[in-house]
Amino acid sequence: MANLIRSGDVTFRGEYTTVDAYPLVCGPYGIPYLINLPGSGVRVKGELYAVTDSGIVPMDELEGVEAGHYERLPLIVAAGDGGGGGPEGTVAAEAYFAHRSFGEGLWKRCGGVGTGEFTTEMASEYQRKEERPPGFNFLKDLKLFISGVE
Repeated sequence: MANLIRSGDVTFRGEYTTVDAYPLVCGPYGIPYLINLPGSGVRVKGELYAVTDSGIVPMDELEGVEAGHYERLPLIVAAGDGGGGGPEGTVAAEAYFAHRSFGEGLWKRCGGVGTGEFTTEMASEYQRKEERPPGFNFLKDLKLFISGVE
């Protein structure tokens, strides 16, 4: 991501909040997942970035789109906490959602309880790839987590 920002392929636009409520949960290794269940969860605050056409391919690779980890889907966001109201303050964007093959199961495994922001405390639980156990397998470990086996 840092390389994409340095190259100008990704530009920070500001803090935005989803117009609709969505579940945001953490799975194994503290990995955050936005789940495509509009109307569930709460309105989620996050960062909005503009991405060039040449930047979207490495972003999709980073998020594991082809591997079935996440899928990039449209949503509507509003600047700041979204309290400004009115459609003129909204922006059409795309976000990386947990892949549909496990998103709902993950939401249920987390008790149907999500959060409105990936906090500093949650980020402290995140384990980088090199910190995860040897033999780490994203989808296998996620399925074990969802089934209750950790």
